[in-house]
Amino acid sequence: MAGAERTWIARLSPPSDGSVAALLDLPLGLDVWERHPGSLVVAAPEGVLVDLERRGLARVDRWATREEYEAQMHDRPTDDDP
Repeated sequence: MAGAERTWIARLSPPSDGSVAALLDLPLGLDVWERHPGSLVVAAPEGVLVDLERRGLARVDRWATREEYEAQMHDRPTDDDP
């Protein structure tokens, strides 16, 4: 995947005059993982997140790349671990 754009796990919060529903209506192809009353948790390419910020459509909090997030979840202890 040479040249592939990095995918981030991020929280999107709408601007004060926006809504989560409005974010969901945007034709961005977001991979929505969680929907909360005031935000979305998504997996999205860097370019989409940059565009949302540039256009003032959402505040973006990048949590981790998809690879980092998956590694953290893989290394996380489960209830079955001693």
